[in-house]
Amino acid sequence: MPSPHRIALLFNANKVYDRHVLTGIGQYLTSTRVEWDLFMEEDFRSRTVGIHHWRGDGIIADFDDPVVGETLCGMPLPVVAVGGSYADPANYPAGIPYVATDNARLVRLAYDHLIDQGLQRFAFYGLPPTPGNRWAMEREQAFLDMTRADRLEGLVFRGSPTSAGGWGVAQEAIADWVRALPKPIGIIAVTDARARHLLQACIVADVPVPAEIAVVGIDNDPMAQLLSRIPLTSVIQGAEEMGHTAARLLHQMLHGGRPAQQRIIVPPKGINVQASSRHVPMNNPHVMRALHHIRQYACLGIKTDQVADYVGVSRTLLEEHFKRELKLTVHQAILQHKLQTAQQMLANADVPLADVAVRSGFTSLQYMYAVFRRELGCTPRQFAEAVQAGEDVPGVAEPLTVPKRASL
Repeated sequence: MPSPHRIALLFNANKVYDRHVLTGIGQYLTSTRVEWDLFMEEDFRSRTVGIHHWRGDGIIADFDDPVVGETLCGMPLPVVAVGGSYADPANYPAGIPYVATDNARLVRLAYDHLIDQGLQRFAFYGLPPTPGNRWAMEREQAFLDMTRADRLEGLVFRGSPTSAGGWGVAQEAIADWVRALPKPIGIIAVTDARARHLLQACIVADVPVPAEIAVVGIDNDPMAQLLSRIPLTSVIQGAEEMGHTAARLLHQMLHGGRPAQQRIIVPPKGINVQASSRHVPMNNPHVMRALHHIRQYACLGIKTDQVADYVGVSRTLLEEHFKRELKLTVHQAILQHKLQTAQQMLANADVPLADVAVRSGFTSLQYMYAVFRRELGCTPRQFAEAVQAGEDVPGVAEPLTVPKRASL
């Protein structure tokens, strides 16, 4: 048997985007039974150190890092680049096959989604310009091009780099920006990490999401979802397809082939729509503030009186507003949010039912069973089995922003 090719993968596995690219590479190897001896640097900060002395057969690398691109240009062995797309073709490396995420289409998907929510004002939360953030600048420019084409003002805020020491000041700056924005408004964040910063700042600024600010991120990062009180809408990059394509190109090159295309632009897979962007205009500011509080704290066991205290009105007055605006009581809205949260968690077979009950705010597993039977006509276990099997789900609770039932 011939020896397997020795391939270096120069990526930052701390980033969800890079991990998805690596997953796509692994999927290609599994599906084709190609055997590669893979090298990955344990510390991504030293991934280019000594690479010119590495005795290997090929490299797949993240060219969003300019140091990587500069180091690998002119290498005598096959190299495939992975990174962001560029409006100016001169920004691509010469003579190296390049697999790119389509930055313009990522932003377009987020922008069109916010338009579909009925919004007419738009902003972009990006990153400070650095050599390693060229992809972020491309997304920012794509946003500005889209708003300009629609004769709208596109507002941009880049904020500060993330650091523990400066986070308090940086968060207050985001909160100040959020307070000053015209509302309602839709904001596209350049990544899910920045979107999570934005959601935190909205809490600090006491600005309701999505009633006044609707937020969309990019990456569909499970960690951002896990760490956010309000579920985050996010554009799903085609990163796994990028990794699969890059591995296929390198495989061809290792066997003497030449790529038919020097640049391959991979579109996004879609958008995962969650509560952060489900904007529905509301006439009543008390209801808007109450729903903002419920989305954050319903699963922590808040009661109607606590919601009324947050809004600053009596319980009786708040109930009247809810019945007029939503055809729901405040208690029903709280319970509906708990039910939605439980439904989302039941899609994951690894989460025990008892944990679902606790984390979604039900006082006991028995109570969660009773609510599911009453509202959906099934048990939580039956609901989970249907979702995990890809079957039709027996009655999904509507989002709080679009209530259609008053029987909870």
